Amino acid sequence: MGQGRGWEGAVLKLLRAKDFTFTVTGSEDVTADYRRVHFTDGGLLTAAGVHPTMWVRLWFDNAGKPHQRAYTLVDPDPAVGTFSLEFALHEGCASDWARTAKPGDTIEATVQGTGFENPDPAPSHVLVVGDPASLPAINSLLGTLGSAPATIWFEGTLDGLPCRAEPGRHEVREVPRQQAGAALVERVRAELPELLRAGPDPYVWIACDTTTTRTLSAFVRKELGVPKQRLHALGYWRAA
Repeated sequence: MGQGRGWEGAVLKLLRAKDFTFTVTGSEDVTADYRRVHFTDGGLLTAAGVHPTMWVRLWFDNAGKPHQRAYTLVDPDPAVGTFSLEFALHEGCASDWARTAKPGDTIEATVQGTGFENPDPAPSHVLVVGDPASLPAINSLLGTLGSAPATIWFEGTLDGLPCRAEPGRHEVREVPRQQAGAALVERVRAELPELLRAGPDPYVWIACDTTTTRTLSAFVRKELGVPKQRLHALGYWRAA
């Protein structure tokens, strides 16, 4: 691993990352801008196990250069070795690959750095900030944290997207993407503090573009005083 993948591949090799080859079995367009691709796992699920919000790095060809992007597994089934990945389509080599993926196509993947620890104590309220890129992880999270209610600030619109929020238990607050994420930051800063005070054991989960995630994470930690064990924050993509 690492040969032909530049410094990123070399670093992952040093970190004892594991490589797998996934094979496409089918695909479907959920919306015009959101595509689900189905795979066999090349032994991944047996070797690595399964946990909530589990993700893998896929390697794409970008004009002859290696390019990696991380994606959350959707409905992994270790018994048969299958899962799906969901792509929020835009410009770029990853989206180009997903648009044309057909049964029999293969793609190389690396597993390293993924993990999940259930919050202890269990959340009294889950407070989520995400967008289409992190929707598969949001769905996985909601299916994991028991009966806790959740409030989700979702940057964009859920129209037609496969959100697994349950009406009556999970509230989704859609926020248009404006000013490179500034509208989302403003909305969360205004509404999150009151919800944090509403229960004894809140849990905050943030996964947006890298800049927005860092801004909101700093706000939650430094200004609202949320301890690090009650906050998960990970930048899912970089704005151009």
